[in-house]
Amino acid sequence: MKCKLVVLFSVIITLSLPAWFEGEAAQASNQEIRGNQEQPFYGSQLMTQDERLEYHRQMRETKTAKERELLRKEHHQRMQDRAAIRGVTLPEEPPARGGGMGKGGGMMMNRGSGSR
Repeated sequence: MKCKLVVLFSVIITLSLPAWFEGEAAQASNQEIRGNQEQPFYGSQLMTQDERLEYHRQMRETKTAKERELLRKEHHQRMQDRAAIRGVTLPEEPPARGGGMGKGGGMMMNRGSGSR
């Protein structure tokens, strides 16, 4: 009787392990994706969460380095336009690929000439 229970228990565990590992892998993958999306990138402080997610989706779907570079340049121009409308200053050049905002690359408020 004990032998049957041990065998049954072993079969249940063996059949459950792949599902458990798959769940762990999916969770790790989701955390990795979220982690990448939380990295600041050019103009991200001017975007909504949905816009940031959409930009990341578009970058993932590009097939070539040329497509990614074109998408980055278009994004850079949109963020420059948005910053001008909101009265903030972004760096003229986008950060180096994969560099995020980098040192000193944050947004600065344009306070006008009276704040000096």
